Amino acid sequence: MEGVATIEYVVGDITEQEVDVIVNAANSSLLGGGGVDGAIHRKGGPDILAECRALRAGHYGGGLKTGQAVATTAGRLRARWVVHTVGPVWSATEDRSALLADCHHNALRLAAELGAGSIAFPAISTGIYRWPVEDAARIAREATKNAPVDLVRFVLFDQRTYEAFARP
Repeated sequence: MEGVATIEYVVGDITEQEVDVIVNAANSSLLGGGGVDGAIHRKGGPDILAECRALRAGHYGGGLKTGQAVATTAGRLRARWVVHTVGPVWSATEDRSALLADCHHNALRLAAELGAGSIAFPAISTGIYRWPVEDAARIAREATKNAPVDLVRFVLFDQRTYEAFARP
């Protein structure tokens, strides 16, 4: 039911989460990369990459646009699906906050369409895309506060990021 999601914050490995959907902070190619994206592709196995290649061969031939989301199998992960979303690169001169919020909104919308009850998010755009963690946390909390799933879990890679997200 919309607006009644439990929100959790944990330090951990997103690939180990037992949820319906794991959100991948993907790059636009959908073909794997570093950080969360690489970890999901490595641990999830070749089925994820095969579906991503099929998406690239079809509707997403030019890649996935920033803020959009698309679902694939979760392969060997404990989740049922992976929802791939491309976060924006942080800019000191251009406000891209709406695109970061779109990553969360579109992942949640897609999870609800799939019938998912639980979803795990990483700290989207805070790695190589250099988004300041405190600001990314604020945007993510706001974007997920009325989630159409039962459980939203933020799986954060270190204590500093956890503290930024878990802060009221």
